[in-house]
Amino acid sequence: MSQFNLREAITQIVQDKSEGELSEIIRDSIDSDEKALPGLGVLFEMIWKDSAAAEQQSLVGKLHGHLHSQSQQS
Repeated sequence: MSQFNLREAITQIVQDKSEGELSEIIRDSIDSDEKALPGLGVLFEMIWKDSAAAEQQSLVGKLHGHLHSQSQQS
């Protein structure tokens, strides 16, 4: 029995999309049904792997700032 590979499946779905189409996929997935979250995770992984250390730190800083501001609102 062949094993389903989510990363490969998502990569195949998006690999021939234009930048506009990719942007639309991401926008449509944000705050959508939770079934979109694994796909967003795969896309984030692609971005992370292709980012320099400074870009990765910037992403972490944005995430940390968002989480910190959310915890103060609660």
